Amino acid sequence: MGSDTLDALVARVAGHAGHDARYMLGVAGSPGSGKTTLATTLVARLNEAQPGTAAYLPMDGFHLANATLDRLGIHDRKGAIDTFDGWGFLALLDRVRADPDHTIYAPSFHRTVDEGVAGELAIEPEARIVVVEGNYLLADQGAWAHVRDRLDAAWFCATPLEEREARLIDRHTRHGRTLEAAAAWARDVDGRNAVLIEQTRTRADLVVSGLTGEVLAG
Repeated sequence: MGSDTLDALVARVAGHAGHDARYMLGVAGSPGSGKTTLATTLVARLNEAQPGTAAYLPMDGFHLANATLDRLGIHDRKGAIDTFDGWGFLALLDRVRADPDHTIYAPSFHRTVDEGVAGELAIEPEARIVVVEGNYLLADQGAWAHVRDRLDAAWFCATPLEEREARLIDRHTRHGRTLEAAAAWARDVDGRNAVLIEQTRTRADLVVSGLTGEVLAG
């Protein structure tokens, strides 16, 4: 992602954020699209310019626990929309919006243990920009249908299928799957979820390339 392109995206966020009310930007996209890299880079660059002004809030912290997935019989498709606590995530977004005066702790997700970690992330009162990131921010079913209304703006990170699959296979092998198992998961689980996620890009204000950071639409 080029520096000039990234500078333009950072300037866009800073230009839209107000000085009083908290500004919430959503970054959505399919698995392997680069949305996490885009979101965390935006936060880092905003904080370089003005320390503490931006915070990162990932949807992945709301993965259901592996034991819960086992009990529900859906562990074999972890990452599907119903394997997350959507209503819990929505409630946290409401708190982030309504309570700018206190530190708000949020869960993260560690791929090394494949579980959420409660209270690891802190959204401090001085964070006037919160970059929310996740697969299903623009979905229109269940709790997720209400997420878009909680965001001031929403971007979609778009990356070609072949690149997404290559990234996912690399990720899954690094975290312990065999090459064959990694390819099957990228194709059959991540790929199935991506069919739904890619359809949600029409609800985004901006479509950004996950390869170059260039604005593709909006």
